[in-house]
Amino acid sequence: MKKFMLVTLITILSVAILAACGTSDDNASGSDKKKVLTMGTSADFPPFETIDEKTGDYIGFDIDLAKKIADELGYELKIENMDFGGLISALQSDRLDFIISGMSATEERKKSVDFSVEYHKSGEMFVTLKDSDIKALEDLDGKTVGVQLGTIQEEGAKKIKEETLKNLEISALNKAPELIQELKAGRIDAVYLDKTVAVGFIESQDLVGFDDPTEASPGMAIAFSKGDKLVEEFNKVIEEMKQNGELEELEKQWMEE
Repeated sequence: MKKFMLVTLITILSVAILAACGTSDDNASGSDKKKVLTMGTSADFPPFETIDEKTGDYIGFDIDLAKKIADELGYELKIENMDFGGLISALQSDRLDFIISGMSATEERKKSVDFSVEYHKSGEMFVTLKDSDIKALEDLDGKTVGVQLGTIQEEGAKKIKEETLKNLEISALNKAPELIQELKAGRIDAVYLDKTVAVGFIESQDLVGFDDPTEASPGMAIAFSKGDKLVEEFNKVIEEMKQNGELEELEKQWMEE
């Protein structure tokens, strides 16, 4: 009987030791894995973020910037594509770790999210057809201008209507290419866009445009949940890229293309 109990005890101890060893190995291998950060973007905003028609990959200035930062900090990057207007709510519901999508760091948005330091600034532009009689801001009175939902341009158009052009009509859609389609179809008279994006459409779609003379918009920045410690980590990399010239090189690469 004693012999049976001794064998049983040894068996139990052996199983426990093996289980402990197995757990230790699992934890060790798990610790080697990089933490995944989920980035939210609206991939319809070239040259900042778009989808390569040939490969289906996400490409653009913002995409390369996010990859660089994630790599420098030792994170793996996962990209979630969605409508621009839903990005902040997705961040607040913990579906995203951060947003990089040509987003301007406005005072209104700062009430809901924390922003990194600015990484780019280009201003706004109105895009029209070549044969349009709209050549300046005052020509837009009584006309319809298209804007992307949830953007600084939507806010800016409303402010222009309130302060300057009382008869301005505003048409808001989810994606920038849809606005260009509406313009070319004659359903709107102009499109109000970030200047860098506008120049890209002007060159590729044989359009024309003029700068918004009203005011300079805030620069673009990366958005995080309130109080997120990632802000400090990301800021450090952005500042290093500004100092060593990497950010300027990235801008040249994508803005020239």
